[in-house]
Amino acid sequence: MIIDCHGHYTTAPGALKSFRERQVAAFDAKLPPVRPDIRVSDDEIRETIEANQLRIQRERGVDLTIFSPQAGAMAHHVGDETTSADWTRACNDMIHRVATLYPASYAGVCQLPQSPGASPAGCVAELRRCVGELGFVGCNLNPDPSGGWWKEPPLTDRWWYPLYEAMVELDVPAMVHVSSSCNPAFHYTGAHYINGDTTAFMQFILSDLFRDFPALRFVIPHGGGAAPYHWGRYRGLAQDLKRPPLVELLKNVYFDTCVYHRPGIELLLKVIPAENILFASEIVGAVKGIDPETGFHYDDTKRYIDAITWLEPGDREKIFSANARRVYPRLDALLKRRAPAR
Repeated sequence: MIIDCHGHYTTAPGALKSFRERQVAAFDAKLPPVRPDIRVSDDEIRETIEANQLRIQRERGVDLTIFSPQAGAMAHHVGDETTSADWTRACNDMIHRVATLYPASYAGVCQLPQSPGASPAGCVAELRRCVGELGFVGCNLNPDPSGGWWKEPPLTDRWWYPLYEAMVELDVPAMVHVSSSCNPAFHYTGAHYINGDTTAFMQFILSDLFRDFPALRFVIPHGGGAAPYHWGRYRGLAQDLKRPPLVELLKNVYFDTCVYHRPGIELLLKVIPAENILFASEIVGAVKGIDPETGFHYDDTKRYIDAITWLEPGDREKIFSANARRVYPRLDALLKRRAPAR
């Protein structure tokens, strides 16, 4: 089985975007909040999925995607806590509808109703709703709800602990994923995303977070930002700062394969143990074009892994399936319930 751990609903029906526009306009005009009233038929959802994500999955041999709302559209810096809560609920409900219509192809991961300066404790109710009522298997956690200004405490600060306590109780991981950037210095997918991934990893190095939460799990997307490609730097920093060896972090931190060229994928696989790598492509995501050097789409990451001859068969199976089922145990339970009786 091939499991893609990183997919976003980037082609959601226009009614969702229309609601967002009305919601933000009302907030900017200091009018009462526009409550979600999004009318989308199942056929409209089928049209967006089958023409896009599902079509590409099938073409590339991916069986199931761990699916979440569009990361760039989370935009936690927009509006206030009410704005974020309503927008988040609407986005998560749309993911639930996709997973309900295509249970063999999608498992839901939720957006969290984060807002600049707002306690992460305010995210717990939505996390519980999505996991307990909607059957989601994880969440996406934005380390920078301010949208590129980095005003929140590090992910390792006790400020985040109420959310982590709920994650551990529910046994769900978080993918560390920033959203759009309102800081003109940082292009959101080319700089802010990679900055967020790298920053989170360095924060983990500097902290004793996993001593407090030994069962807490994070997936750092986009190949881990800069971390795997500067592994010597981070090993050296940890050593100079009298921190534990990086191998200790690998009990709790995982990386995906959203790296859009084969040399980058190969370096990731040579540096990071296979047990800590989850297959992912982020379709339809940040890079949609065709690489003129190969004639294939940049985000066809399965093709890169398939072409690596020195990977052990057991490692390939871990990357494509087993690791996702281990890091997302609710996904594993879901798949076991669906498995035909023998």
